[in-house]
Amino acid sequence: MRKIRLLRLPMAVFLFVLILLIPVQLMVENPMLLLERFIPGAGWFEIILIALYGAIVAYKMQDPSKVQLWRRYTWLAFSILFFSQLILGLFGFEKFLMTGKLHLPVPMMILAGPIYRGHLSVMSILFVSTLVLSGPAWCSHLCYFGAIDSISSTGKTRRLPIRNKWALKSTVLLLVIAGAIVLRWMKVPALTATLLAIGFGVIGLGLILLVSRKEGRMVHCTAYCPIGTIVNLTHFVNPFRLTIDQNSCTDCMACTSKCKYDALNRTDIAARKPGLTCTLCGDCLSSCHAGSLQYRFPGLSTRSARNLYLLITISLHAATMALARI
Repeated sequence: MRKIRLLRLPMAVFLFVLILLIPVQLMVENPMLLLERFIPGAGWFEIILIALYGAIVAYKMQDPSKVQLWRRYTWLAFSILFFSQLILGLFGFEKFLMTGKLHLPVPMMILAGPIYRGHLSVMSILFVSTLVLSGPAWCSHLCYFGAIDSISSTGKTRRLPIRNKWALKSTVLLLVIAGAIVLRWMKVPALTATLLAIGFGVIGLGLILLVSRKEGRMVHCTAYCPIGTIVNLTHFVNPFRLTIDQNSCTDCMACTSKCKYDALNRTDIAARKPGLTCTLCGDCLSSCHAGSLQYRFPGLSTRSARNLYLLITISLHAATMALARI
């Protein structure tokens, strides 16, 4: 009976990935699945492979003690796949690019790009869709830059909260929005705007390689990236929550060392509520011996809420693996 229960989530993920990708194969005139671009009909084989991949990840991540390891490696695999196809596209293999046209792979462009150009992009639509479906999962499973920040911050996590975090986050977000508006208003050439965006990305990469590594926390994602700030501020659009049980929490602070998003510092635990920078990643669950950290969804038990979150998030991750290109 237990084995059957453990197979329910992987089977659901397998079917959900099929539901997400089959319309892409059937309805999009210009093939979006990579294998289909090289061999007509091979897209169906790719869909099955991706769905099986999602099922395996779901099976493993049902165990809270394995979440951190599997999330880190699958997220890194996503990032490697994304940037590998970008590099191949740069060398002239246009089939590895989504549209055959090159776009700058800096998360900030998901926000600034549409403001500057005056129209939405595929990445912007994908980003908004994930916010609605799985809340902040973008920042823990889907962002190509975030995977690098995650690997860089694998050291010992500092317990003190990041100083002036929200002042920095708000300032960067407002500067990006204002900068994009000014560039559009002044009709600054696309090349100049691109160079400014590259500079923004280089600063972010420097934070990842230097500050995140030193802090043992994802400083780029938590305190610099404007997309991360939007995710934090719009968490209310999605009903999933991670809660700290009022009665069972012992204030042991064990979960703090597992949180790379600075969402479980002393103030958050005292308030019995993870901070706004929580991405529902689930890394902290296995550290809480009292079982105080729990997923919540209206009308569902804590176990069902977590399974539903894993179903949606892992399925989105797997489907995006198939579409992970600029």
